[in-house]
Amino acid sequence: MPIPAPNLYPPFNIVRLSHVEFGVTDLAKSKAFYVDTLGLQITDQTEDAIYLRAMEERGHHCIVLRQAAEARACELGFKVFDEEDLEKAAHFFKSKDLPVESVERPYQSRTFRTRDNFGTPLEFYARMDRLEPIHQKYALYRGVKPLRIDHFNCFSPDVDASVAFYNEIGFRVTEYTEDEVSGRLWAAWTHRKGGVHDIAFTNGRGPRLHHTAFWVPTPLNIIDLLDLMSTTGWVDNIERGPGRHGISNAFFLYIRDPDGHRIEIYCSDYQTVDPDLEPIKWDLKDPQRQTLWGAPAPRSWFEEGSLFTGAEVLEPTLAAQPIIAP
Repeated sequence: MPIPAPNLYPPFNIVRLSHVEFGVTDLAKSKAFYVDTLGLQITDQTEDAIYLRAMEERGHHCIVLRQAAEARACELGFKVFDEEDLEKAAHFFKSKDLPVESVERPYQSRTFRTRDNFGTPLEFYARMDRLEPIHQKYALYRGVKPLRIDHFNCFSPDVDASVAFYNEIGFRVTEYTEDEVSGRLWAAWTHRKGGVHDIAFTNGRGPRLHHTAFWVPTPLNIIDLLDLMSTTGWVDNIERGPGRHGISNAFFLYIRDPDGHRIEIYCSDYQTVDPDLEPIKWDLKDPQRQTLWGAPAPRSWFEEGSLFTGAEVLEPTLAAQPIIAP
């Protein structure tokens, strides 16, 4: 199935991904991971929640950690252009017979919660409280020196269907992996903000959250994080990398938080602002699509992901596996 033509005039205007909320089973341990080790900044803290932002971000938060009985990915947040676009977005999801529920979210303007075509919980808003800039407060930098949240990657039981749905709301494909036997998509990278992706989809049992990624200044920051994790009790949380992806050209590292939520540390991808930029196609059997260089991904990277709250997990409709890089 060919990828859809870019929808340059979607029914509403999504600016970018915004934030993720994780249900965590030990808030203190999660704080030690995200704040003391990765270096995210606390913007608010209550008995059952911690709000965090990265160093270049002016919005109040990019991650919410919430105490929960079970580890879950609670929702993926997206920012729309203005209140009119928020109304248009709500109308779009209602027209698809998908739930639209107004919710109260601290530090956000009027927000609604919905789900995509496979049940992934999403929320949309137009305005978040702004905080003072801290990107030049270098005394605050620590850990991997995270600059901003960059993207989500989700397991999808049908990547073609996920791409078609998100194409309707303006996400443009930058790179994709095609199974040459069936002609179907095994994975696709789609964006709104002009990077390689705001949200990507990988064939697998889903919907589940594969990972959330943070942009860092240089590959050396990743090396520094590895040194820190290996000497502060987190060495077993290093899952894959460092290495360089063929797709996106990014220098990467994958780590797991105390509950198993996967975090990618990411830099060195490229700009995709032009609306007529042609997507890059990769063959599923090309081992360098996944790893241009570096150690092969472990089995956990292909099979494990965070469950979404309230979403039924479906088996993938495409039975195909990539060649793992030697």
